[in-house]
Amino acid sequence: MFARLVRESFVRNPRRKIMTAAALVVGMAVATATLTVALEVGDRMAREFRSLGANLLVTPQSDTLPLEIGGVDYRPVDEGAYLREANLGKLKMIFWRHNILGFTPFLDVPAVLAQPQPDRKFTSEAGPATLASPSQPLSVMVVGTWFDHDVPVPDGTRFKTGIRLTNPAWKIQGQWFHDGANEAVVGVTLAAAYPGGISAGKTIYVNVRSGVASQPRPVPLLVTGIVSTGDAEDDAILVPLSVAQSLSGHPGQFRRLFVSALTKPADALSERDPSTLTPTEYDRWFCSPYISSISYQIEQVLPGTDVHAIRRVADTEGRILSRISTLLWIVTLAALVAAGLAVAATSATTVLQRRDEIGIMKAIGATNALVGGIFLAEQLMLAMAGGAVGFVFGVVLARVLGASVFGSPAPPRLVLLPVILGLAAIVAIAGSLVPLRRAANFNPAPILRGE
Repeated sequence: MFARLVRESFVRNPRRKIMTAAALVVGMAVATATLTVALEVGDRMAREFRSLGANLLVTPQSDTLPLEIGGVDYRPVDEGAYLREANLGKLKMIFWRHNILGFTPFLDVPAVLAQPQPDRKFTSEAGPATLASPSQPLSVMVVGTWFDHDVPVPDGTRFKTGIRLTNPAWKIQGQWFHDGANEAVVGVTLAAAYPGGISAGKTIYVNVRSGVASQPRPVPLLVTGIVSTGDAEDDAILVPLSVAQSLSGHPGQFRRLFVSALTKPADALSERDPSTLTPTEYDRWFCSPYISSISYQIEQVLPGTDVHAIRRVADTEGRILSRISTLLWIVTLAALVAAGLAVAATSATTVLQRRDEIGIMKAIGATNALVGGIFLAEQLMLAMAGGAVGFVFGVVLARVLGASVFGSPAPPRLVLLPVILGLAAIVAIAGSLVPLRRAANFNPAPILRGE
């Protein structure tokens, strides 16, 4: 009997039902789109932020005090501690190994730069010739690193990494050096300041600087490109790590490691000392991709290291991600509130229009629970229909937003369908509570008298 009453009531006044369903469709479509983008925004924005550069710096724990000028370490090559290149594959064995997008070791070697130039002419049996002598040496920093290096991982796989992953914003005129070759990329400022200039295809000569004297045999390097970084590397010479290791006499070692990792914004838990956490809190902290938990795991696989967050990058990421997520949640809440108000307006109009029907039902013995149940059943049916249609439109809207904001459409998430249907039901019921309360207060006697 109840089902028949609901069915008969549902087919009446289709115009009001359509308006209620339309309000739910719009609200649920916006909620679906914003929730889909909110679930995607963390990973997508984090990957976009990786163009800012690495967000973690790994250094030896027992290192001496660095002498840095413009971000470049000018300590002599025989001072300071070093890290082993062979251990770097272990970074892809930590719990959050898939969040390690790339890592790049750096070895700074103070050196002198000189290019042989024609000095004086002499005559030999073969005819006129020119004796080459080096020009005035120029103190420079040779930075050994990787561009696209194949790293063996202890599980038997291999991982390609280098500055193409950790520093994608660096601009190159020409091409990068080949790892292991006697090639170099020169910073744009140094290339312009050097007498006669330095361009791709030119050969330069460097060797280690020790005090004011240099070694007698300079190493020739073929310049393959000119790099612009906007940082200290613009005044340096970038070479393959193996070349810098050979110059410094530290084969298989490096001094700094930059790591690019996907992380989530910091919260109160991420800022706490792991030693003060309860077992439950520690598990939640360890299993969350906080920059602090990833740093802790890196220190575990690379003993004797200190891992520091590069705050200029990490803090910027955290603030922007938090603000974008907050904005999306506010938009979702606003859409749900707007849908609830629209449902409340149409429900109030429906109750007033059906005042006579409600009075007759009460006069023949219908309880407030029965009358309210009929109206709530109608609203739930509209909520299911409006929520389902709104989810479909929301998926399309999310793809449009993803394509316009991130350059690729956001994939649909079916896990949101029951969530959207549940939200539609809550909005429909919440919007009907005030009109139903008013209907419960109707007195059938005045209604039947036509008052």
